[in-house]
Amino acid sequence: MQVEKRVTELVEEKIADRPELFLVEVKMLPNNKLIIHVDGDEGISIQDCVAISRHVGFHLEEENTIEQAYNLEVSSPGVGEPLKLIRQYNKNIGRTVSIKFAGGQKKEGKLLEVTDNNILIEESVKEKGKKAVAVETAVPFNDILETSVLISFK
Repeated sequence: MQVEKRVTELVEEKIADRPELFLVEVKMLPNNKLIIHVDGDEGISIQDCVAISRHVGFHLEEENTIEQAYNLEVSSPGVGEPLKLIRQYNKNIGRTVSIKFAGGQKKEGKLLEVTDNNILIEESVKEKGKKAVAVETAVPFNDILETSVLISFK
């Protein structure tokens, strides 16, 4: 879609001097809601989201990119949002993740390492009648349908 392409250009332009920030996704929903998810290696501040929103909104209005009324939302991906970029995986090393596979299977484990092709997790494997053992498992990105960070309230 043309709108999403232009918005991506505008966001990249705004954060070009901020190498710690990165664009995760741009979505234009059918109800004219434009969602921009931006993240940072150390998180992203509300001020950064406001600056991106003002920059994008100003240029969209000036260029009349979207002809009808729309709602612009700029935020970091929510806690429940799946990881989309390798950079997000790197940011979450050391945290517990839940991985869904195309066949419906799931794995949970501590994210240990990220490469270009796979992730390494430490999962707890329990065999009947034995104590659970920590096992390192490499999971290729091609096998992953979705990965989410699990939040612990301990």
